[in-house]
Amino acid sequence: MTDPHWLDDVEMRAWVGFVRTRDLIAAAVGRDSTRESNLTYVEYSVLAFLSKSPDHRCTFADLAAQLEWSQSRLSHQITRMEKRGLVVREPIPDDARRTAARLTPRGAEVLTGAAPAHVVSVRKHMIDVLDRQQLAALADIYDTLLAHHRQPANDN
Repeated sequence: MTDPHWLDDVEMRAWVGFVRTRDLIAAAVGRDSTRESNLTYVEYSVLAFLSKSPDHRCTFADLAAQLEWSQSRLSHQITRMEKRGLVVREPIPDDARRTAARLTPRGAEVLTGAAPAHVVSVRKHMIDVLDRQQLAALADIYDTLLAHHRQPANDN
C-alpha cells in the first residue's frame, strides 16, 4: 500500500470548513425551525419535497432519492410524521410492492406556517452572510460536487 496523498493546508481548510459549516448551519436552521414551528429540519425537508410533487404525493423510492436517504430511514421518518397527521402512506395501485407518501391538508398547513420562518433562518445563517459573488461561487462549487456524486457508482 502506498502512502496516501495527504491534504495540504488549503485542502484541509476546505474540507474542515465544509464539514463544520454544514453541521453548524443545519443545526442552527433546525433549532430555529423547531422553536418557531415545532417542526424539525428533517420534517420540513420531507414536507417541502412532497409539496412540490404532483398531487403532493411521491413514491418512497423517489422521495428517498430526492432527500438522498435510505428507504429505511425514510420509512421510519414517515411513520413518525404519520403519527402527527402530516403525511399518509398510500399503496401504488399498479405495483403492490411500492408505497407512496402524500402530504395531508394538515401537513400542508404546517408547512405553509413554517415556511416564512424557515427562509428567514436560512438567510440569517447562510445566504445573507455571503455577498452575491461568494454565493454564486458556492452554488457553482456545490453544483460540481453534486454532479460528481450523482454519477453512477462505477464512475466515482
